Amino acid sequence: MAKPKSGAKKATPAPKKDNAARLELLKSASKRVAKVATKVAKAVKDVKDKVTKSAKAKTPAKASPEKSVDKPAKGASEKPPAKAKTASAKTAAAKNPAEAPPKDKVKASSSKGGKAAAAPPPPAQERPRPRATKLPPVGEPLTKRETEQLLTAGEGRGVMGEGSLKGRLVVSDGMPHLVVVGRDKRELTFLLQGPDQEVLPAYVEHKVSVSGLIRKLTNYGGTVDVRKYSAKKLEAEIPVVAPVETEAKLRYLSPGEVSMVTSAGMGSGIKGFASLRGNLEMTGEDFVLVLSNGGTRQQVSFLLEGKNAKGMRRHVGQLLVVTGVVEKASGWGGKVIVENFEPRPAEARVSREDMEIVHVEGEVPTSVDVKLNHGLTVRLQEQPGYTWAIEPTLAKRVGLREARYEPGSDETGATREFFFTPRNPGVSEVEFFLAKALTPGVVERSFKINVTVKP
Repeated sequence: MAKPKSGAKKATPAPKKDNAARLELLKSASKRVAKVATKVAKAVKDVKDKVTKSAKAKTPAKASPEKSVDKPAKGASEKPPAKAKTASAKTAAAKNPAEAPPKDKVKASSSKGGKAAAAPPPPAQERPRPRATKLPPVGEPLTKRETEQLLTAGEGRGVMGEGSLKGRLVVSDGMPHLVVVGRDKRELTFLLQGPDQEVLPAYVEHKVSVSGLIRKLTNYGGTVDVRKYSAKKLEAEIPVVAPVETEAKLRYLSPGEVSMVTSAGMGSGIKGFASLRGNLEMTGEDFVLVLSNGGTRQQVSFLLEGKNAKGMRRHVGQLLVVTGVVEKASGWGGKVIVENFEPRPAEARVSREDMEIVHVEGEVPTSVDVKLNHGLTVRLQEQPGYTWAIEPTLAKRVGLREARYEPGSDETGATREFFFTPRNPGVSEVEFFLAKALTPGVVERSFKINVTVKP
């Protein structure tokens, strides 16, 4: 074996580290840190309790606990204050739960790498509504009465039969409906069914005519099983040009309008040329032509005006045919601007021969006995602007034959004589009204007489 060279030193091995000593050092250090952390936590808790007690005892001035907490104990490391802050945050959350952040937000912020929020569920798909594609057998045709009920809003529920309807087509809930204008201008809605149900929505806002089995399920609509249909596009509304105001030209009244003029309660507002026939009377200084229902409260009379109406005094009480401009202001009369007039022979009067006639003079309430089919006369004094009349139904029951106007003289005024021929036995109360001329609804006064008809 070779010997080492002279003067060379032998290599010495490195000393081994003492692991046991290191472990003991770490244990002792961790114990010291734990002791310091517990001391700091206790100190923070004591400071908070003192601050809250002082805040309650003193004025409600806000204390600043942060300054007392920010002063850590000497020799404390950086980690223990962090633990203390977390502990204080927990205690504050326990005391004030309203200030603590919600758990959902905490979880959402902590789980950054978690799964994304679930997407909202898709909307439920609507089921297709059942459609009637088969036509029912042909039913009985609608009668005229059933058609009227069908087209009347508020009536006709349950009416069914074959017929046709016209109206405007609309689509509601994907279904074609026919909007029909009823008899009183109110709209009725009918659902259109049958094989053409898929085609009809193409004719929205068209004028459609359908025929088939019609059922009125409610008072305001129903269904139609369409066998045939036709559609026509609605015409665009043409702007209406305001007519130039021109003077209305008078025209000759038709026979129908003349009959309305002479009828009670009809023809109000009619104006034009016409010839009227009636009895000439006077009310004060005015001439009046009585056309129908003389002596009753449904009397139709016209006031005669114009230059040609001045020479009529000698014809009072006679039958005249008057031609001129007629204007009916109400259902009971109006005025006539006379162009010309022509007297006619008087009509045959009721014969009073061979009759026992009972006479009543003036406004005296009384009771009289009259024989059946014999006569009763009541004579009353007329007043200017007013005329005597009785009810139309009473005139029929008691048998009014004449209500004749008799002009008076300078000494005596005009009078009106009512002539009755009773046809039915019994007791009747006859009431006479002094009504305003041309306005029989306005009554000045009245009086009654009791009539006993004996067989």
